[in-house]
Amino acid sequence: MRLPPDPSTTRVPGPWAHRDVSANGIRLHVAELGDGPLVLLLHGFPQFWWAWRHQLTALAAAGYRAVAVDLRGYGDSDKPPRGYDGFTLAGDVAGLVKALGAPRAHLVGHAWGGMLAWTVGAMHPRLVHSVTAISAPHPLALRRAVRKDPRGQGKALGHLFRFQLPVYPERKLTADDGAAVEALLREWSGPKWTVAPEFDEVVRRNREAVLVPGVAHSALEYYRWAVRSLLRSDGRRFAEAVSQRLTAPVLQLHGALDPVMLARTALDSADWRGPGSVYRCVQEVGHFPHQEAPQTTTGMITDFLAGL
Repeated sequence: MRLPPDPSTTRVPGPWAHRDVSANGIRLHVAELGDGPLVLLLHGFPQFWWAWRHQLTALAAAGYRAVAVDLRGYGDSDKPPRGYDGFTLAGDVAGLVKALGAPRAHLVGHAWGGMLAWTVGAMHPRLVHSVTAISAPHPLALRRAVRKDPRGQGKALGHLFRFQLPVYPERKLTADDGAAVEALLREWSGPKWTVAPEFDEVVRRNREAVLVPGVAHSALEYYRWAVRSLLRSDGRRFAEAVSQRLTAPVLQLHGALDPVMLARTALDSADWRGPGSVYRCVQEVGHFPHQEAPQTTTGMITDFLAGL
């Protein structure tokens, strides 16, 4: 029987440096490269820090200090039994910005990481210089879309509701060496990326990463809190905390073929974007623009940051 991989296997070598940072009471693993204003990169599901490999090198070359983090419960970061609510996760990011010694950061997040960037921008505005949300509508725009468009955005998030079951989703995600991760990557991507030379490596690394003990359960806890909190007081408090328009400018990047977060839902986030915000649609890509079209996506990010 194959032993589960050690968390350190997610520390993929490269031009970046790996280290651990203490923030908000836990240990977070980061990969960093470059000097300059801090750009903090927040990954989504079902991935880990390595999803930002293209942006780490490009942002560093453009004069930024690029830092990609394994979020709570992922990769080689701590995997505590609780703390997967919006308030605590936002505290992780805010604490990380402070621990990295920066007065403020440009937050760049994909999917869950993007919605977390929106949240930090609302709850900790003094720490946020800008927000880039990739494949990530504002959390309240997503709630509204699921309620008003159950056959569209609601159906597109079918996995979110399936993940509410106990135990079974973890077993499904890790069965057959993480085959379900590969299925999700293929289903959520644009057709061009799934035949690209690097796609096999992406699949291999993400399948292995979900097998790290604790990752599957932790990743699913994000989804469980998001749904279950809707009927609790903490969900109402979260909605109130993120209800105001951001003071920071926002770049929204969205794949035209994204089957998970629909483009019309992303557009409905305009009510929460701060002054100087921009919306960009990336053609012929799905849910992972930063990996499917890294040069185009990174160019849009660096142009946005340079213009601030």
